[in-house]
Amino acid sequence: MSITENYLRSDSAAQGVEVIVLVNCLVQDAIHLDASDLHIEPWETSIAIRARVNGVLVEVVRLPLEFLEKISARFKVMSDLVTYQAGTPQDGTAAGGPELGGVQLRVSIFPTTRGEKIVVRLFNPRDRRFELDTLGFEKSTVYGLHKLLKRTSGLLLFTGPTGSGKTSTMYSALCHIIEREGSAVSISTVEDPVEFNLPMVSQTQIKPAADFTYAVALRSIMRQDPEVIMVGEIRDPETAAIAVQAGLTGHLVISTIHSGVSAGAFTRLINMEIEPFMLASSILGVMGLRLVRQNCPHCTQPYKPEPSQLKLVPEALLPAAQFRSGAGCEQCVNTGFKGRRPVSELLAVDEPFREAVLKKLPTRALEEIAIQQGMHTLWQNGLQRAVTGQTTLDEIIRVVAADMV
Repeated sequence: MSITENYLRSDSAAQGVEVIVLVNCLVQDAIHLDASDLHIEPWETSIAIRARVNGVLVEVVRLPLEFLEKISARFKVMSDLVTYQAGTPQDGTAAGGPELGGVQLRVSIFPTTRGEKIVVRLFNPRDRRFELDTLGFEKSTVYGLHKLLKRTSGLLLFTGPTGSGKTSTMYSALCHIIEREGSAVSISTVEDPVEFNLPMVSQTQIKPAADFTYAVALRSIMRQDPEVIMVGEIRDPETAAIAVQAGLTGHLVISTIHSGVSAGAFTRLINMEIEPFMLASSILGVMGLRLVRQNCPHCTQPYKPEPSQLKLVPEALLPAAQFRSGAGCEQCVNTGFKGRRPVSELLAVDEPFREAVLKKLPTRALEEIAIQQGMHTLWQNGLQRAVTGQTTLDEIIRVVAADMV
């Protein structure tokens, strides 16, 4: 039974539900489940409370619709939003008190035809250690990243869908540089939003409404004499051009770009009208990221995947494969999974790959050349997670298979 359900059935709630206590219970439920987001959404006859656990929404409790306005008003007060405004989107942040374990909240309120939908992202500073070696990457990926982060100029890109671990990896990369260089390095970031305050790093949040965009901020940061620059996202041609130029003029630039696979980042930037010769000269590497749910250690057991799934596994891997799946228990909320692990592919740019970029070869051809030069793809690394029993083959197919086509 959830914390919220316990409260609603308690004697104190029988005398009248207090919205402050109710909201705290909802957030505590999300924290207890180790959720990344809490969804509070009005449905036809009730309010659905769901938590995103290991990347998947799990229903926590249903509440009467009559509580919606009070819950919305409470979150607005917590995050300094306009309480009487209900027809337009609002976003804000709130610092959780001792009763919420100091967890930071990023609140997004959006109007729907049934009332306001509230989504709360949770950040627990105590659970966040930005260390590359402890993020769970493959050994070859960590080794390759360490090599690239020793470079003093160039562009290092991360790609993957929302919630695939790009920001955590970039923060860890910055912390790795600080640990190695100490106070001898100057690091500046431009983000939207700043998710965590990093020690010894100058962090800036863009404000598009005030015309303080990525491009404007990045152009100004170049005059701040940094060795390392982190840009939250390259999303337009102007930002791309400045980032590439910064990488060519003695700065190590770390950023993200939306692309299905690592090799696709080059095609995306060429579509932004960045000249291929500049990309070939400036980009050090591109890292593709996904997060897959890992089997619950308390209830994992051997299983045999479906024959149609086994056809996707190379025959050479089958004799030694140890497929495992979680049966479901209290520890994993009967999902069979507990926690997530990254699956990555690191494309380190070398001379043969640069020549291919200069020829404007399509993404598939670029990917083939990267594989020939030793890159392990998302699919290959994902299969390795499955055949060693860290996760299920079904999970790898769900998360990664679309990128193998």
